[in-house]
Amino acid sequence: MKDVHRPRAALLHRLAPRTLRGRLSLLALTTATLLMLVLTVAFNAVAGHRLQHQADDELRTRAAAVATTVDTSGTTVRVLETSHDEILDTNVWIYAGRRLLEEPPNAGPLTRVADALARRGGQRCLTTDVEGPLRLCSQPVSEGERHATVVTALDLSPYRSSADTLLLGSLALDVVMLACTYALTRLAVGRALRPVRTMTDQATQWSAVTSEERFGSERHPAELARLGTSLDAILDRIRTLLRHERQLTGELSHELRTPLSRIIAELDWWGTHPRTAEQTRASHHVIADAAESMRTICDTLLEDARGNTLTAPGTAEVLPTLRHLTEALGAPGHVTVATDSPRLVAAIPPALLERIVSPLLTNACRYAHSTVAIRAYRAPDGVRVEVIDDGPGVPPPFAVRLFEPGRRADPDDGHAGAGLGLPLARRLARSAGGEVAYDPGHTPGARFVVELPAG
Repeated sequence: MKDVHRPRAALLHRLAPRTLRGRLSLLALTTATLLMLVLTVAFNAVAGHRLQHQADDELRTRAAAVATTVDTSGTTVRVLETSHDEILDTNVWIYAGRRLLEEPPNAGPLTRVADALARRGGQRCLTTDVEGPLRLCSQPVSEGERHATVVTALDLSPYRSSADTLLLGSLALDVVMLACTYALTRLAVGRALRPVRTMTDQATQWSAVTSEERFGSERHPAELARLGTSLDAILDRIRTLLRHERQLTGELSHELRTPLSRIIAELDWWGTHPRTAEQTRASHHVIADAAESMRTICDTLLEDARGNTLTAPGTAEVLPTLRHLTEALGAPGHVTVATDSPRLVAAIPPALLERIVSPLLTNACRYAHSTVAIRAYRAPDGVRVEVIDDGPGVPPPFAVRLFEPGRRADPDDGHAGAGLGLPLARRLARSAGGEVAYDPGHTPGARFVVELPAG
């Protein structure tokens, strides 16, 4: 049975309109068709009943006229002769009780129908098709001692012709009305959906260029206002996703620049200068370490982008991790690393600790005049790592925008940078339950404080 119905469903699905305008127009046409069908049937039923009622009225009028020629006052029922009898005798039967007194010429089988109607007595009507569509009605006459019955017949062909004409006219009117309904519905739905099409085109255009334009600033009907609100939310999400994508791309580029530079430098040095086997192994070690650092950077940033940083297991021994970081960055010898406890542990993975401190250390080495100090110690609420340099420090007006992505205090200071390191350090620290802050009261130079949960 399923195999029989499946092709039918597929065929109906293919025949169904593909546009909302077509579907609404088809729905309106179907509804109008059902309504017009009901109205047509009801109208023709009422018209047919009315025509039959007119035929019965005419038959009763004729029967009443014929009854005036029937005398029932004596001992027998007599039919009086009057002028124009040929008109009254047309399709007329007169009975005295059950005895037929008079019948129309050439009545034929109709007489049996009239006999049956007269035997039933009373005022009755029936329709028969013995010799074409005919309507017969009986009218009792009882003004004296005797009882008589007058039966009259009427040809229904003109009435049925009128009924057929009404039916054809109503069907033609139905076709015209349905055609107008379909055309007007398509026109009305098309005009109603025009703002939706306009909003769709605008949303497509705005999403392509990440425009700040929104539908909430325009006046729309209630239904379109809800659609505009939904589209605005979608546009905001698209803009947020694009911003996160650009941010992630920039952060990856920023973080991968240093290990990639080390690899390029080692390859250039190795290609332009003869090396001993020991020096070659040392170069291979540096390149492998830089490549591993790049993989770690990618894994860390992608995990943070997926929101998995908080669930990443692991703890980091602070002192070995900071020393490894200074070696990996190729920090100059004036960088010192100190801690109040050689077993100080932070409750984050070592790779994440390196990614948090790396931008701070890179900036400190870039702007320091002579010394850079890294100090790690236990605090009441966790572990703190301070990165201090004796450089020019951060200009006070710029301190409030220090952690905004893409911001630099002096883009023309001769140092390469995209302004993404500090925002990345703070975001990673916060994702692990910590914080990165700048100490504006420290002079001279700059001091950044990293707060992390203790392991």
